[in-house]
Amino acid sequence: MATPAAPKCPAPMKATSNGVFQGDYPLDYALPLAIVQICLVLVLTRVLAYLLRPLRQPRVVAEIIGGILLGPSALGRNEKYLHTIFPPKSLTVLDTLANFGLLFFLFLVGLELDPKSLRRTGKNALCIALAGISFPFALGIGTSFALRATISQGVNQGPFLVFMGVALSITAFPVLARILAELKLLTTDVGQMAMSAAAVNDVAAWILLALAIALSGNGSSPFISLWVLLCGAGFVLLCIFIGPPIFKWMARRCTDGDPVDEIYVCATLAAVLAAGFVTDTIGIHALFGAFVLGVLVPKEGPFAGALVEKVEDLVSGLFLPLYFVSSGLKTNVATIQGAQSWGLLVLVIITSCFGKIVGTIVVSLLCKMPIQEALTLGFLMNTKGLVELIVLNIGKDRGVLNDQTFAIMVLMALFTTFITTPIVISIYKPAKLAVTEYKHRTIERKDTSKRVRMLTCFYSTRNIPTLINLIEVSRGTEKREGLRVYAMHLMELSERSSAILMVHKAKRNGLPFWNKGDVSDSNQVVVAFETFEHLSKVSIRPTTAISPMNSMHEDIITSAESKRVAMIILPFHKHQRLDGHFETTRTDLRHVNRRVLQQAPCSVGILVDRGLGGASHVSASSVDFTITILFFGGHDDREALAYGVRMAEHPGITLVVVRLVVDPEVAGGSVKLDMNQNSSPEAQSQDEVVISGLKHKISKDGSIKYEERTVKDAAETFEAIKSYNRCNLYLVGRMPEGQVVASLNKKSECPELGPIGNLLISPEFSTTASILVVQQYRSQLSQDSLSSLEEGESSDGNVSN
Repeated sequence: MATPAAPKCPAPMKATSNGVFQGDYPLDYALPLAIVQICLVLVLTRVLAYLLRPLRQPRVVAEIIGGILLGPSALGRNEKYLHTIFPPKSLTVLDTLANFGLLFFLFLVGLELDPKSLRRTGKNALCIALAGISFPFALGIGTSFALRATISQGVNQGPFLVFMGVALSITAFPVLARILAELKLLTTDVGQMAMSAAAVNDVAAWILLALAIALSGNGSSPFISLWVLLCGAGFVLLCIFIGPPIFKWMARRCTDGDPVDEIYVCATLAAVLAAGFVTDTIGIHALFGAFVLGVLVPKEGPFAGALVEKVEDLVSGLFLPLYFVSSGLKTNVATIQGAQSWGLLVLVIITSCFGKIVGTIVVSLLCKMPIQEALTLGFLMNTKGLVELIVLNIGKDRGVLNDQTFAIMVLMALFTTFITTPIVISIYKPAKLAVTEYKHRTIERKDTSKRVRMLTCFYSTRNIPTLINLIEVSRGTEKREGLRVYAMHLMELSERSSAILMVHKAKRNGLPFWNKGDVSDSNQVVVAFETFEHLSKVSIRPTTAISPMNSMHEDIITSAESKRVAMIILPFHKHQRLDGHFETTRTDLRHVNRRVLQQAPCSVGILVDRGLGGASHVSASSVDFTITILFFGGHDDREALAYGVRMAEHPGITLVVVRLVVDPEVAGGSVKLDMNQNSSPEAQSQDEVVISGLKHKISKDGSIKYEERTVKDAAETFEAIKSYNRCNLYLVGRMPEGQVVASLNKKSECPELGPIGNLLISPEFSTTASILVVQQYRSQLSQDSLSSLEEGESSDGNVSN
């Protein structure tokens, strides 16, 4: 009788193929298949992240959903797809790449966690963290008995209890930090309390997870688990004694402004891999070693920043999404069948939410927190995300969680993370900071001796020389109280984890981080402004605002209101190329400018930078600028004139005021009709009063010149403006009024600059002068002004750059 043939194992995959022309199918080889898998994962997760953006969901939610969709729960139901794209023989390579990415990501998470902040954690935050761990941990143990009696029969009781307790009690520190930052709650009391409690929770969770892994070993003797724990503790102590001195020595040898030596970065990354190898050898997990080293790296100085820069994009953008797919391939929602399984899913979700939320709320109320803040804190601490998946995957790999239990726990983690942002938005709306009503919201004012406050914004160091030179000529004379400038560096809160490192600088409730005099900041931006402050009579306060681009305008407006500024200076969203034409830097910057123009609590200026004074700061004694004001009439033009008159007080400034008026012979017809719509008699009379005052001032001040030009039509207006192109700076109103402008007022590509600003940046107009387009504050902007901005928003998709 013939014996049955033994099952044949599939041959191991070779790394690369010889190509289709040699008869090789690329997907049968490890490298081409891995490339296809990575590309598929990236496309799907990025599309899902874009679709979930309106719901304010962190990217981790999209990546978890993407992983589940690619696995046997959705697309994987098609056997042909599953065996072609994710064949069983490729999963080892996929898991290796995913864990490799996760290893370095946990190193980055450790970099975010500052041990000093843990030592400063207050008693309330500590109590809330302990309650947020112990109560759900106890409920997790209780839930584990229900699961062991039904769908998890036969699993090792000890490890299963601990894994369930950890899974229900964990708070994902990196995900929580991003949610708080995007909701602008990171700097509020409830946000700071959540971050402190989550940091303590994170450390406690890793310790409990180490215990769970030690207990889940295959050894039959309990002494093996004890040895694993003792060796793990010994490794941590060894790192604490050896690591910091070495890292501090490296950090001291990395100076600001110079690139960090590659040998230090390479040595640190090698140490991360070595630490992962040691902890894996001990029997805990390679992730622990990487996390511990990340915590021990000093957070100050350029060294930590260089490490993040080298590692982050490749790991977070490319390798980490593979971990979610690896989890998704192990998650089969189809295993949750019948009323019992779905009932257990509901039980796990309710237990998880109840334990975390109620435990946190009760202790928060005992700590005398307001009920609204306590409720918000409870939901924030219920955030799961990536760290939860790590726990579940380790449990699955160790045989502690079966397929059905794993699927239930993954869905629980997805649900609890998904509900966090919508619920927090609905229940917690922190009151706006009490802002003192202030009088001087414009440069134009009756008492010109009072100090002027300005908020200047910039995105990159490219704008700084022009900004500093603009501040120099705006400072007025010593007879005044002077000029105070708040220089705000606008930085986008991206999906990169290093954005959280930047956000941790925020110190004041709901506001960006304002540098105090006693704070030493080596940032080159701050150094530039501090140097200028020492050389001039201007008081400058540098600041950093870090927000998503879609809410950046809120930071600008709130800061302007709290600092009671008279004018906000914004950079134009285009920069000039070498050939003189303008190209868009980023489209979303123009949206920020438009929203500020619509909602600003003061006057606004948009600076078109053509290099005012060159690429460096011009000293006060070397200033020799000609500033031209094109005056047509109206609120915005009067504001530009008031600002120009202030500039003219600088000894190095020559101010030329050009008033363009319609030739009396043609001041009728359609132009007259347009004029009636665009300019009121009151505005005309105010213009005359301002011009009369200017003429009186000219009689005493030789640095100001006033000219009137009579024009008949748009062509003559253009030629008249063109004759004044030899200047350093144009000052114009955004929405001028009067007969002359009526003939020019056409639909423009950049309505935030108004008709004159668009004319000055057009290719037909040749000049090297920078342009400052000014909008004067009014409690209600004119309908023309608002409608032009709204039309610009709707036509963005059709505008070519």
